[in-house]
Amino acid sequence: MNRTDRLHALVDELRAAAPKSRSARELARRFEVSARTIERDVSALQESGVPVRAAPGRKGGYTLDETPSLPPLGFTPHEAVAIALALSRAGDEQPFAEQARSALRKLVAAMPGPEGELARELARRVRMRLPGDSPRQPLPLGGAAVSRTIEEALLRRSVLRLEYVDRKGAATSRAVEPGVFLGGRGGFWYLVGWCRLREDVRVFRLDRIASAESTGERAPDRPLEGYAADVPEMIMRETAVD
Repeated sequence: MNRTDRLHALVDELRAAAPKSRSARELARRFEVSARTIERDVSALQESGVPVRAAPGRKGGYTLDETPSLPPLGFTPHEAVAIALALSRAGDEQPFAEQARSALRKLVAAMPGPEGELARELARRVRMRLPGDSPRQPLPLGGAAVSRTIEEALLRRSVLRLEYVDRKGAATSRAVEPGVFLGGRGGFWYLVGWCRLREDVRVFRLDRIASAESTGERAPDRPLEGYAADVPEMIMRETAVD
């Protein structure tokens, strides 16, 4: 998360906690930065006019003074797609499904133009297998950090460097152009992308990715249909935000 995104997220976090406070240490854990970084971020927010108050002492922390001058609560493209994915997994037969979909459309429509377009593009690259398989929860090698890196790469269309362990235990390092994030059989998640090592589309199971990092290189545009078509026995449904 870059600093601008973190500042927005910090305001949202304090708003959600209000009227309770959050300590610098709690916020540092939440955003995976140092307490000193949080202190600098809060100072920057205060200097820009955001009404963040600091309470001293062991039980002190930061609180947000809710005033009519604060802008409406904003959502990031990742948050919009997370809501869309949850609705997709619940299915259209759930109570209030139609109302939930309508609320999501309003949410995306209220996002600033570029953010809404990013949410729509990211949603096209996150797909779920239709219900009917018994899910189980794997433990990813790279943990939540791998998932977050892939999400960001899909949003920014950047090439990834993956350390991958196949089903036989062989480890390889690969440059991968991310295509689609798939929720598939048995509850596993997969990244489908163009593997530069194999010079072809390959499917990488999330719990076999030991580490992932963005190279900063912009990935070439490739048709999405070419990625999903290479996944065997997958009947996929797109994640819709409109």
